[in-house]
Amino acid sequence: MNISEAIKIAFQSLWANKLRSVLTLLGVVIGVAAVIAVVTFVNGINGYVATKIFNLGADVFIVLKIPPTTSIDKLLEAEKRKDLTMEEYEAVVEACKHCKWVGAELDASGRVKRGEQSISNTSIEGLTPSMATISDVDLSAGRMINDVDMRNNSAVVVVGADIVDNLMAGMDPIDKEIRIEGWVYRVIGVGKRQGKTLGQSQDNYALMPITAFEKQYGTHQSIQISGKAADSGASFEDAMDETRAVLRARRHVPPSAEDNFDIATNESLMSIWSNISDTFFYAMIGIAAISLVVGGIVIMNIMLVSVTERTREIGIRKALGARSTDIMLQFLIESVTVALAGGAIGVLGGVSVAKVVTLAIGVPSEIKLWAIAAGLLVAASVGIFFGVYPARRAAKLDPIAALRFET
Repeated sequence: MNISEAIKIAFQSLWANKLRSVLTLLGVVIGVAAVIAVVTFVNGINGYVATKIFNLGADVFIVLKIPPTTSIDKLLEAEKRKDLTMEEYEAVVEACKHCKWVGAELDASGRVKRGEQSISNTSIEGLTPSMATISDVDLSAGRMINDVDMRNNSAVVVVGADIVDNLMAGMDPIDKEIRIEGWVYRVIGVGKRQGKTLGQSQDNYALMPITAFEKQYGTHQSIQISGKAADSGASFEDAMDETRAVLRARRHVPPSAEDNFDIATNESLMSIWSNISDTFFYAMIGIAAISLVVGGIVIMNIMLVSVTERTREIGIRKALGARSTDIMLQFLIESVTVALAGGAIGVLGGVSVAKVVTLAIGVPSEIKLWAIAAGLLVAASVGIFFGVYPARRAAKLDPIAALRFET
């Protein structure tokens, strides 16, 4: 059996019946494209989340009232907990001997104005000076909030590049006044431009002393406490243990009861994100599998039509000495070739869709060679699985009956 000849016949059949070929390949193309696009997006987003969003560092932990979870029951239960307060933050500062830094922050969303110009959906964050070190906040101009600002409830802010671009373009923003929800603040610093994350700008923010935040927004909101240990080894575990011990004591948690607060680490946050992304991944793969099954059924039907159309050809080949295994192999190769052609188009389509979406809205994507290989392997598997029956039917044809067959 000449394999190259079988492949050539398959492509000739595709080219001779263009519309039928397009409809034949459509299911495989959509299925493989969906698989490639999903894998590309999941890999890109996972890498981005790991390096940009949940990149706390191996030596940083966060104390939260409400844990980062996808469980509705846990969220509802956590809502009943007492708020974390500044007094508890100060207790952690005193008790955590293995903490190199301890910080606290609050957040809200609001509108920032200067004159007649304004920008909305700004992230308003009140923080202690130590949070700048824990979060690695870099400035392009001015200075960061300091202890004096915090003690004096100073109405000062460090702003993101979006606020400068929209409200103070063409001027030096330092010492200029802006209004945050009607309250006047003086700009003392500008953060380095960070760009977008998943299509959302990371430069639309205003950082102020946490005391100034509470003066404007009140003290009814639970704070978030962050700790940075001296290193990521035993000191990190000791720092979390010290923090947990002082908070349990202050919040009167019985020895046998669970914590009424949550301590999150980079590892725990990534684990939650992995569960979310895995659920999305498997759901999309399931949808793609349906397209592949439909595509396989179409390929099987078209191959059955091809067997019928080429019955006399099969009879001639058998009369000239072709064995049943040769005929079966020929049609299997043709089926796999058709499926691989659809798989190749699907790979190109999936990668193209992923890159277009990345350019359009900034959703990160990362192409993996194993995903491309897997897409082509799945396409070939579809061709083999759904090509076996038509190939066996062709191989079992009686040569005399086949020669007498009239199309």
